[in-house]
Amino acid sequence: MDYTTDAFIKTLYQETETARSSRNSCLTQEEQRDRLMGRLKQALGELPETSGPLNPVLLERVEYKDFILERITYSTEETLHVPVIVLVPLTGNGPWPAVVACHGHGNGQLDAAGLNSDYRELEETGIHNRFAVQLVKQGMIVVIPEILGFGVRRVAEEMKNGSSPSSCSTLVSQLMLFGRTLAGMRVYEAMRAVDYLSMRPDTDSSRIGVFGFSGGSLIAAYAAALDERLKAAVLCGWTNTFVGSILAMHHCIDNYLPGILQVSEQPELVGLIAPRALFIESGVHDAIFPVPHVHSALSRLQQIYSGCDSESRLSYDLHPGSHEISGKVSVPWLYRMLTTNEINLNFID
Repeated sequence: MDYTTDAFIKTLYQETETARSSRNSCLTQEEQRDRLMGRLKQALGELPETSGPLNPVLLERVEYKDFILERITYSTEETLHVPVIVLVPLTGNGPWPAVVACHGHGNGQLDAAGLNSDYRELEETGIHNRFAVQLVKQGMIVVIPEILGFGVRRVAEEMKNGSSPSSCSTLVSQLMLFGRTLAGMRVYEAMRAVDYLSMRPDTDSSRIGVFGFSGGSLIAAYAAALDERLKAAVLCGWTNTFVGSILAMHHCIDNYLPGILQVSEQPELVGLIAPRALFIESGVHDAIFPVPHVHSALSRLQQIYSGCDSESRLSYDLHPGSHEISGKVSVPWLYRMLTTNEINLNFID
């Protein structure tokens, strides 16, 4: 007698997929999209109904070799204070196109810029490959909020005793009691970062994109789906299928949205970004987001973009690395998307 749960989960997935396909067969493409958007919002949980003032404060402004670094703080709610790194190009006066940079698991915002706790540049770039610096050197303002649950935004007791590099599990559990999700709060704060960029006189608010890595790509994808101010999105080390990745192996609990498989697999959720520009980057040796399922996701996304006559706005790069950022193709692609007149065609039917 096999007492494991593997067969149960496999059967549940198959039954859910069959039921979902049957329901969708009765809906038009537009009805499917509207239904999925509504269910995504529902799965992300309750979010603040009104967005109060951010009240940004400049703490420090320092010139580095390749950029100017500003340390900012603002508040997304009365008791939620966010440390933010802003990288400003050294050349020109702006207004520049801008990017919200969503880091993955690790040391928080410092990883995105390749800095240590003293804000000195690290010799080893790690899996984030100093992608925020790649972006600013390309000619874009980059805002890097510390994502809720990482770095200095962990639960105080866990920071004190060093029990965990992140507070994902604790926050997921606690927020659930309030009808909220950690993914939802992070997506909300990414949209507040767009609010902040729109306030800056050196930012072209009509040309804002988002760049995410790993769990940061989840944030980037869902923020771009919900917020049309984000004109282009780069998703690194995440785009896949649920069945091929987070259902197939251990992942952080922050990846899971309640009930979402009842209405969609992952590529359809990413496809909500269409017809706006989208770039998928993944390493062919990424063990936690396997490349065969990246191909499956890309195939579905190509169908979605073809369906809205936007094939030219979908691009990808499968680089020879593992679970890491390359940026070789994705960074110049994002700059091109945010500086070409193509951006003004994004919402024409």
